[in-house]
Amino acid sequence: MVPTVEAKGARIPFVGLGTWDLRGRTCARIVEQALRLGYRHIDTAEMYDNEREVGEGLRASGVPRTDVFVTTKVWPSHFAPRELERTAKDSLVKLRMSEVDLLLLHWPNPQIPLAETLGALCKVKQDGMARYIGVSNFNIALLDEAVSLSREPLVCNQFEMHPFLEQSKLVAACRAKGMAVVAYSPIARGNAKNDAILVRIGKAHGKTGAQVSLRYLVQQDVVVIPRTSKIERLEENLTIFDFALTDAEMSEVAGLAHRDGRIVDWSFSGRPKWD
Repeated sequence: MVPTVEAKGARIPFVGLGTWDLRGRTCARIVEQALRLGYRHIDTAEMYDNEREVGEGLRASGVPRTDVFVTTKVWPSHFAPRELERTAKDSLVKLRMSEVDLLLLHWPNPQIPLAETLGALCKVKQDGMARYIGVSNFNIALLDEAVSLSREPLVCNQFEMHPFLEQSKLVAACRAKGMAVVAYSPIARGNAKNDAILVRIGKAHGKTGAQVSLRYLVQQDVVVIPRTSKIERLEENLTIFDFALTDAEMSEVAGLAHRDGRIVDWSFSGRPKWD
């Protein structure tokens, strides 16, 4: 059983399957196998163009829908209120679900007033299409604004986080608001598995560098959603609860972080000024 973190009533499993760039039959197969292995958290998005396959994989797994925490996200071009509501409905149709567990704003969109977008997001929740709502890729200033404008609790901020990127200020801001931190690219798109320090620490525990990267985040109460297209990696990414890093090891991994360690930084107008 994967442990969970609680934020404003939501219980989010600490390890989920990220599905960015997974398509078609491969996506459905990976989702199905992940759930059979014990995953209970699946992350998708409108922009990934795979919500239909995520739903297929969940149904094929035989795991009850109520046992799985499903997250999807609305793309910024659909942040106008009517568009957001329509997009949320479309996502449910593709997933073949009556509700998602968590609906996020995927990236900020400065072209549409945040108050209008959040009003629509709250309405989607109130209409029963999402159990919980939150944001993704919001910096501290946007997070402050979003929390002040939202009529419903925002349960998380999902953003890039791994040992090579300094995110302590944003994490602290989320904690101060009682929000969960969900880390995408938690293995830095595979870079963690070959880092000399992570590999050395991993050997001391009989683990890989990638597992050390995930454990480092989870040990700070950060939810991780590593993406993989390889079935053999699914179990590896889940097997991080049978060891713990020492304080000295945590400090050593923390020393890898730097300001320019970002991998994902979309260049469209919605890109926030990072803290």
